[in-house]
Amino acid sequence: MYALAIKQYLERHGFEALNPKAVLFDMDGVLYDSMPNHAIAWQQSMAQFGIRMTTDDAYATEGARGVDTIRQMVMRQQHREIDEAEAQRMYDVKSRIFHELPEAPVMPGIISLMQQIHDDGIQIGVVTGSGQKPLIRRILHDFGMFVDQAHITTAYDVSQGKPKPDPYLKGLMKAGNLQPYEAIVVENAPLGIRAGVAAKIFTVAVNTGPLAVQTLLDANADLLFPTMSDFSANWKKLHP
Repeated sequence: MYALAIKQYLERHGFEALNPKAVLFDMDGVLYDSMPNHAIAWQQSMAQFGIRMTTDDAYATEGARGVDTIRQMVMRQQHREIDEAEAQRMYDVKSRIFHELPEAPVMPGIISLMQQIHDDGIQIGVVTGSGQKPLIRRILHDFGMFVDQAHITTAYDVSQGKPKPDPYLKGLMKAGNLQPYEAIVVENAPLGIRAGVAAKIFTVAVNTGPLAVQTLLDANADLLFPTMSDFSANWKKLHP
């Protein structure tokens, strides 16, 4: 299964070999089991501005820059265009509500996976659509033995977020100007998967939320695992 997935990836992009020197992880729903909290924060905050946002909306837009999601929702429901500054003020409300909720736990299996990657001499980076400084500080606290500030890409590093390839292209640059075939992306949501694929990086989907498996496959993930623990248990098969 793993060899076939890699073979199909290489053929699709015309690359000779997959030679990972970095693994680029999304944050929400990948490093942390945080998406339920985000869904609550999105629904409560947007209701204050007359915007109806469902749990499905929160999962479907996960990975995009928050201001981009807000601008799209306002246009769709209120038929008006707002600038980034207004969207940021609305996003600040969402951030405040999110940080008032109980802290999301570290995703089961992620530490053991990162340890194996680290032991294999492969860099670890984080590529998130978030720009919230408390979350970035938490990454450094919880995963500081594997990742440093220089290898974290946030919403403030790019002008176009996921599903555009820009965040992952920036992640490649921060890892040492790597080529796409020198990295692996780990994602849990359609927009993030599409961003990794658009950057021509081998993209692994891990279905840590309520989305149908087919939804992730339709985003063209190269490989899919049902849980992060399952991915960790099979890392050596993907990278012998």
